[in-house]
Amino acid sequence: MNNMYGNRLNGKKHGDVFTSPNITKYMLDLSEYTSDRDLSSITVIEPSCGEGEFVLEIIYRLSQSAKKYKFNLNEAIKRCLVCFDIDEAKIEKCIHKIHKFDPTIELDTCTFRLEDFLLADVEKADLIIGNPPYVRQEQIPKSKKDIYRQLFFTFRHRADLYIPFFEKSLSLLKPRGKHCFICSNRWLKNQYGYNLRNMISSTFDLRVIVNLEKFNPFQEEVIAYPAISLITNNPAGDTFRYIDVENLDSLSFPHVFDGEEHKMPHNGDWYDTFNVISNHLKLTSIEELGFKIGIGVATGADKIFIGKHLIDSVEEDLLLPILISKDIKNNNLKWSGNYLFNPFDKDGNIIDLSMYPKARAYMELHKERLQNRHVSRKNPTYWYRTIDKVYKHLLFQPKILLPDISANNQILIDAGHFYPHHNLYYITGGDIDNLKILSAFLMSDFIVSQLSRLSNNMNGGYPRWQSQYIKKLKVPNIYDINESDSKMLISFYDAKNLPGINSIVNKIIA
Repeated sequence: MNNMYGNRLNGKKHGDVFTSPNITKYMLDLSEYTSDRDLSSITVIEPSCGEGEFVLEIIYRLSQSAKKYKFNLNEAIKRCLVCFDIDEAKIEKCIHKIHKFDPTIELDTCTFRLEDFLLADVEKADLIIGNPPYVRQEQIPKSKKDIYRQLFFTFRHRADLYIPFFEKSLSLLKPRGKHCFICSNRWLKNQYGYNLRNMISSTFDLRVIVNLEKFNPFQEEVIAYPAISLITNNPAGDTFRYIDVENLDSLSFPHVFDGEEHKMPHNGDWYDTFNVISNHLKLTSIEELGFKIGIGVATGADKIFIGKHLIDSVEEDLLLPILISKDIKNNNLKWSGNYLFNPFDKDGNIIDLSMYPKARAYMELHKERLQNRHVSRKNPTYWYRTIDKVYKHLLFQPKILLPDISANNQILIDAGHFYPHHNLYYITGGDIDNLKILSAFLMSDFIVSQLSRLSNNMNGGYPRWQSQYIKKLKVPNIYDINESDSKMLISFYDAKNLPGINSIVNKIIA
């Protein structure tokens, strides 16, 4: 039972990342569990106590409070403190540290429970505090994973183990109780945190988020995106405090509620808020960077306006090579040879069909069908127009191509040779290198996770590239990225090296 999740590369067990003592003190201060108060009746749960980083500080504060308010320390510990862990050796180390602090302290199985907190029968508490185990899906035994999925509605997608720890512990708060965790901040942003975010914003009051990304709050070097959250079992609030901590020295009790006030997001839609406020590299939209997002031409009669047969049917200067979604597959762009009949001149005005005898004869053959379209009934004189206006200059612009529904993981760029069809979205702006950098971001897990949250994935898990979703995506300012990272992104994009792209994007974001 004590090594359920296996070992990390450094030999330590998955989930074993212990908290710095300064952080535990700060979190208890943040939770107002301070020795100047009467703590004799405040019940506390530590759901994953490890070797006792939180427990030792809790007992120290409880002992100081006992001296001031004249209550029995041992009785208060038995009445108020419950600690869980699945590793007996860690519990023994924790007990040893406590007895080293005060040999007279009495501890039993009511205080330390060798159990899986997620499956244990637990009474409600005033304060639940700790560092829940950070264990990825792959390390959770399937038998446990299946049980957790049945018990916890937040444990969905590729959620890490700390997600059900949040749900279980929040459900155990007494009215006005406090919940304070330090863990990865991915739940604030990723798709797998949606149900947890929805649970918090609809039922609880998020008071404070303390971003610790800029330094390491743990007792060993780990790759993490840590944050402290303080949540209370009160009616949902309208705002919360966000504190961006530069270094460990800036953490102290008088300043625990410093920070910017932000409007509380509703339901689980927190992405825009936390991707802006919790990142030192401010995120922005694609359009705010000066790019244009558009969709290709809708004709209202594709079989008439689009095809290879048009080469022999209409004048050459009325034809534009057009890309359709089927031209983009298997991560490659291969033009199928189709052309678009363009009824607009270079200034965007509808042509005089009488000036083009071949086109006139061809369109007359289909006049009855074309006149039945809504666009033709609105303006019968120009019955031969496409639904959308055609802008010939778009043909020559470099553009990122995004099929509405795509099984491709490579984002492709047209250097300026084709006009896009209605089932293709496109992005223009900047030069080819800028488009490659932006495309690399669009290919990255960072953006794919955003798109998965924003859109409804189709069968097969394919995201939908639609304008309404693309406009909501958040990216760093690509013009602020240093030259070395920019060149690497371009190189990895050209090589179709998705792991390489993710490594650079994660470096930039983190």
